[in-house]
Amino acid sequence: MTTAIQALAVVFLAGSMIYCALVVVAARRYLRKKPPPLANPIPISVLKPLRGLDEGLGDNLRSFLAQDYPDFEVLFGVDEPDDPARAIVEQVQKEFPQVRSKLLVTGETSYANPKVYSLESMAAAAEHDLIVMSDSDIRVTPDMLSVIAAEFQDPNLGLVTCPYRAVAGQSFWSRLEAIGMNTDFMSGILVARLLEGMRFAVGPTIVARKQAIQAIGGFRRVADSYIDDFLLGRYASEAGFGVELSAYVIEHRIGSQPFAKNIRHRVMWQRGTRCSRPSGYFGQVFTFPLPWALILLAVEPAWWPLAAAGLLFRATAAWSAAGSVLRDPLTASRWWLLPLQDVFSFLAWGAAWFGNKIMWRGRPFTLEQDGRLRPLERDGVA
Repeated sequence: MTTAIQALAVVFLAGSMIYCALVVVAARRYLRKKPPPLANPIPISVLKPLRGLDEGLGDNLRSFLAQDYPDFEVLFGVDEPDDPARAIVEQVQKEFPQVRSKLLVTGETSYANPKVYSLESMAAAAEHDLIVMSDSDIRVTPDMLSVIAAEFQDPNLGLVTCPYRAVAGQSFWSRLEAIGMNTDFMSGILVARLLEGMRFAVGPTIVARKQAIQAIGGFRRVADSYIDDFLLGRYASEAGFGVELSAYVIEHRIGSQPFAKNIRHRVMWQRGTRCSRPSGYFGQVFTFPLPWALILLAVEPAWWPLAAAGLLFRATAAWSAAGSVLRDPLTASRWWLLPLQDVFSFLAWGAAWFGNKIMWRGRPFTLEQDGRLRPLERDGVA
């Protein structure tokens, strides 16, 4: 038994080291990407689906109305007229009377994914062809729309997804998760871009031409999907539109979470990957060099040189993603938390193997194998 565990640990650790090397190469390839000069600003509609009060919501919204860009509008969408986010929106609108903005109450929907319905409603009311779909917990600098517009000067480009730097709240567990997002998640995006190109998108901020959304069947095509963001990018690519990873890095303000909520959140997202993209989930077995190094040392300490090499590869890959690409000050200052983060990430990955139930946006769902959301209420479960 010990020999088998040792062999598996060696194989998975070696595979993880190869993956880390790919992260370094992918990060360097991405850093060569430079946005072209902006010759002709095109009008842009920003869509902000809202639900409840995120930590720092007011400042997040202000950052979009404070854009140094000549022609844009901002549309805010809430599901219900009494949503607490509405008061924040109205206050921010008063602070920026010079910016064209609208607040839409989108109402109830039959879609399992209410965010998709909100985006569909706002897109229908948007005046411009280029739409920025950005979550409520995103914060940007005043040059964001200028960088995006410069990239869309390429007529073949149909959809862009923005890389993001997770910014933690005050809790220890929030900081730990932010370090993981900035090292692990970003690494996965970069490697996928290196190996197969951008055939997907990631959720916090996606920019697309309306014609690209219409060509794939509209938002309705992802109405019941848990991975609507991923699929929008995939479908746009399959329809022949260019899909790219933007040169602009947004800030994803993840807020503060206590231990139990943070663990549930980690397992939920890993479970979503397993149900919707099983190959991606199982492929993650090669993204955990530190846990495999620890397992190898536990069963055979004489293999310590390989374990040490694995740690070095992990540190280099983490810095390539979080430091070089995202310029993340948290990982730079709390680098010593990375081993603990890796262990928690590994445990969440393993726990996600069991079950297909998630709690999302306050509602219980079953995740189907294709990533669709099935509300448990339909099964008679509260």
